[in-house]
Amino acid sequence: MNKVALVTGGSRGIGRAVCIKLASDGYDIVLNYSSSQGPAEEVKEECEKFGVKVYLEKADVSNFEEVSNMISKVVKEAGRIDVLVNNAGINRDNLLLRMSEEDFDKVIDINLKGSFNTIKNVSRVMMKQRSGVIINMSSVIGLTGNVGQINYSASKAGIIGLTKSCAKEFASRNIRCNAIAPGFIKSDMTDKLSDDIKNNIMEQIPLKRFGEASDVANLVSFLASDNASYITGQVISINGGMV
Repeated sequence: MNKVALVTGGSRGIGRAVCIKLASDGYDIVLNYSSSQGPAEEVKEECEKFGVKVYLEKADVSNFEEVSNMISKVVKEAGRIDVLVNNAGINRDNLLLRMSEEDFDKVIDINLKGSFNTIKNVSRVMMKQRSGVIINMSSVIGLTGNVGQINYSASKAGIIGLTKSCAKEFASRNIRCNAIAPGFIKSDMTDKLSDDIKNNIMEQIPLKRFGEASDVANLVSFLASDNASYITGQVISINGGMV
């Protein structure tokens, strides 16, 4: 029986790469998405090439009831959840003086509260199993802060505190919890940046290149594996030496 990995926000970018990598590792995949059904179906097909089962689950991670229903359905169909990757996230960038309350709340609700919602529900399953791995996606911005990203920075810094506390609470049940703090990773967002902005960012990165989604997925694969069995409560940066 394959282990089961739940990846939130699994239809695009880093989430997509994580789903495909974990499928190649032999995990059955629960791919959560909120609206991008077409891309989610494409990722499902890619994962199934490795001979694993893939469950598509549409749910808004900021909605506790939707998350609870999703987890109940997953356990009923897949039987277990061995790995949770909290990857779902958004940004609504603006300077603090121009940022609306709605844009602040939306980012916190999805990025931070969404992680709480999934951990709250999945941890009950993992506690009964007396095993599990939780991997939360933070950001270099959660470590350094950034102009125009008060809401995003606060959400990603909050994930770090959430991770460290969960690691301590769950350790006695053999559940590990770590966070990953990516730097600038190639994505739809970085593709839209002007050459000047890209060059300015590149000057801050000793390796002089953006990371690939696969770089983050490889780290997720390691942290989910038994090779990382003594690692918990950590925030691992993957940023080309930027911080």
